[in-house]
Amino acid sequence: MILDIGQIISQLGKEKRIEKNLIVDAIKEALESAARKKFGMNKRVEATYDEGTGEFEVLEFRTVVEMVQDKDLEISLEEAQKLDPVAILGDSIGFRTSTRDLGRIAAQTARQIIMQKVKDAEREVIYNEFITRKGEIINGIVQRYERDTLVVDLGKTEAVMPPAEQIPRERYRQGDRIRAYIKEVSKTSRGPEILLSRSDPRIILKLFEQEVPEVYEGVVSILAVAREPGFRTKIGVRSKDRAVDPVGACVGMKGSRVQSIVQELRGERIDIIAWDEDPAKFVCNALQPAEIIRVLVNESEKNMEVIVPEEQLLLAIGKRGQNVKLASKLVGWSIDVRAEGQVEDALKKAEGLFAPKKPVDDPEGAPEAEAAGTTAEESTEPTGEAAETPAPESGVQDPAEEAPAEEAPGEEAPGEKDPSGTPENAPPA
Repeated sequence: MILDIGQIISQLGKEKRIEKNLIVDAIKEALESAARKKFGMNKRVEATYDEGTGEFEVLEFRTVVEMVQDKDLEISLEEAQKLDPVAILGDSIGFRTSTRDLGRIAAQTARQIIMQKVKDAEREVIYNEFITRKGEIINGIVQRYERDTLVVDLGKTEAVMPPAEQIPRERYRQGDRIRAYIKEVSKTSRGPEILLSRSDPRIILKLFEQEVPEVYEGVVSILAVAREPGFRTKIGVRSKDRAVDPVGACVGMKGSRVQSIVQELRGERIDIIAWDEDPAKFVCNALQPAEIIRVLVNESEKNMEVIVPEEQLLLAIGKRGQNVKLASKLVGWSIDVRAEGQVEDALKKAEGLFAPKKPVDDPEGAPEAEAAGTTAEESTEPTGEAAETPAPESGVQDPAEEAPAEEAPGEEAPGEKDPSGTPENAPPA
């Protein structure tokens, strides 16, 4: 069978962006399958392609033998030498098959195989293209929702974005443009499956690479990302060049760079934090703008207790605990935030447990007991890492200083109000 379809192959390859040899192999396999169906599955057939003429041939091969036992597979030496004078025993003699001999059914089979092979080759091309783009941001057009899964048209194929990869409260309409992160590319029986994401923290890195030249060039590195999609993100940045401020580079002039990313993420807040090798200092940076009084570090349990002023406790914790949660993810440590007043109350209770008790039957020993209690307190030094942390400026008063002086019978305590509501011993205005 001779087919002049060289031009068809070239055109098909250009349209589908498939290599020519893949189409040639598909056609050869289809022709061989059609010939076996027509002439018998035990036939030895082989399709060949002549690039010079652009023609295919299907040859049926028979083995040269002394005595023929199966005429479909064998040919006598005498008959073989009529076709090829130099033929010897064991050679294979090829016979061309006619196009008409294949029939309509065999031709349909060949067509189906060719189309399937071309489709498989096209899928392979798409897979190879997108597997190399894994980890990049891609633009697409929203097609539809299928059970809350977003289907996005990428031009050559479709991609999906399951609910878990979407940003909460984001909704799209058909025809909307969308930018997403290529998270996974896998092969399936239906072709390549491309998984997109807008909730993956790595999309933050790619967006900063697109908006900040210093990040793209590697001068500024984003070393850590903690994200609550749709609400807030914290990133830790560091510069390889001392002349480049990593935070300022990411923020941009009047916040132009970071605002572009915030708009892309539809209002998600982004905190850019200076990276520090010291976890305690990094935590202080991560909890900004809250003021940090001191940090108690537990290295063995990777836990930090952060002390803040009473009025800044809510600021340090953040709305729904977001600030401290993201700071904990960013640093990789467990963080407990406490107000300064809570710590002072705890210290006072602890002091009360260890303070010496006043003897009941020895009133004269009270001053000695108080003096002894003061000495015990003063001689007790905090140990471990907490000892290195400065105490609050308010401090904790000495038990002897806290004890109020006894009032004389009948005397009114200083500042006590008379019936008129004016303090009797109040200083003159």
